Amino acid sequence: MPYPAAGFTRCHHPRSHTMLDRLAPACLVVALLSPAAASAGDEAAVQVAVTKASAFLATQQAEDGSFAADIGPAVTGLALAALVRSGTPVDADMVQNGLESLLSFRQPDGGIYTPGSPVANYETSIAMLALAACNADGRLDAEVADAVAFVKRLQWDESEERDQADAFYGGAGYGRHERPDLSNTAFMVEALRSVGESENDPAIQRALVFVSRTQNLPGPNNPLPYPAKNPDGGFYYTPANGGESQAGTTPNGGLRSYASMTYAGLKSMIFAGVAKDDPRVVAASDWLRKHYSFEENPGMGQAGLFYYYHTASKALSVLGEDPFLDAAGKPHDWRGELTAALLARQQEDGSWINANDRWMEGKPVLTTSYALLALANCMAP
Repeated sequence: MPYPAAGFTRCHHPRSHTMLDRLAPACLVVALLSPAAASAGDEAAVQVAVTKASAFLATQQAEDGSFAADIGPAVTGLALAALVRSGTPVDADMVQNGLESLLSFRQPDGGIYTPGSPVANYETSIAMLALAACNADGRLDAEVADAVAFVKRLQWDESEERDQADAFYGGAGYGRHERPDLSNTAFMVEALRSVGESENDPAIQRALVFVSRTQNLPGPNNPLPYPAKNPDGGFYYTPANGGESQAGTTPNGGLRSYASMTYAGLKSMIFAGVAKDDPRVVAASDWLRKHYSFEENPGMGQAGLFYYYHTASKALSVLGEDPFLDAAGKPHDWRGELTAALLARQQEDGSWINANDRWMEGKPVLTTSYALLALANCMAP
């Protein structure tokens, strides 16, 4: 099994554990914490938060090992990735039962999704993140290889008679015949890198073409008409089918940039090998410097806040700029500040929930998984 991409952590403990240890081993949490995370709220506070969150997820697991299986395997995949990356051993019953449930969605074509699902790329990509976290010993290599082949087949490319001039080219969406978007494409790119695919893999380089066209940056990497109307360097949802931004449009018809998609675009470019001094990375970073905040998802308010936390933490961890400078030149200990924001929002039962339930963030099993993944990204690389 190839080594995982930089920024991904795999955990495996072969020993037996007590229930508390299986949920969140204190030694793992403390060992992984960076000084930055400890500065926002001490190591013990983070340890308690992770333990409580893991215990909450345990209460949400069904007898068949799934988490929210009524909406497909994606939440189970997110929960498994969150648990393992925040310290729960792979051999814990909760993880093994979850893996069994996740793999029960495996289809003959190699995808991991509900039969007939319109979100097969999303579900399989999330499942790959869980498989990557649980595959230190290579026992899941066959399942990983089949899932890799599946998501690559779903990508819009020449096999669907789409060449590089087409706005669909390189993207991934909610099914083979659905228009691509940056969120789905970013999940696909991260999933491929998590299981060891190279930044030079043709599928990732095709995805880079699409990702570059979701940026409000006129130039050779985005010949489409949208950036000229709002050339701020941020990212929007999709350039396909006439273009769309979940944040709406500018008065002149431009597509508004927003933070969760800008972080998604930034991490996707880095995963695709784009240099930090490339104009695309510089422009995206500059937009984020101007809109640095963990109080909201800039451009969207509270909508998608926990998806934002998860995406921002991964992008900043792979960007490797510690501290992160805002537009005024003020340095930010982003790991500590995000950790503090997460701890302040945790519920008494260990969960997180968004009062704005857009994109299902009113489901605490989903938002708790996002939050645990974000905390894991705030830990030491």
